[in-house]
Amino acid sequence: MTIVEERTAVTGGVDTHSEVHVAAALDPVGALLGTREFPATAAGYASLPGWPGKFGDVVLAGVEGTGSYGAGLARYLAARGVRVVEADRADRQDRRRKGKSDPLLRREVARSEWLCRLEVRLMPKT
Repeated sequence: MTIVEERTAVTGGVDTHSEVHVAAALDPVGALLGTREFPATAAGYASLPGWPGKFGDVVLAGVEGTGSYGAGLARYLAARGVRVVEADRADRQDRRRKGKSDPLLRREVARSEWLCRLEVRLMPKT
């Protein structure tokens, strides 16, 4: 009898900056699998998709700032077949109250995309 290991669906979230992009990976129930920084360079773009792939199959990547710092990364991922969605920036009032924390923001970006994926799955196909 052959045992087939089922791969986990992974959602990624990327907090983009001019020098470094910070990624988070979540499992199907939204638990944080890990976070990692990547340089905002061609070499960083090339290494980023493989990292969350260690946890399972990447089904969606939420990228913050697809019109600015995340534009190159979003194009790179989309060209390689990764479904990319724009991740909203954290609410400014929340950032003022709680302070900006990159580890928390990474998780927030990934979780917002995880919820988006749930919404997409629940929407009827047209």
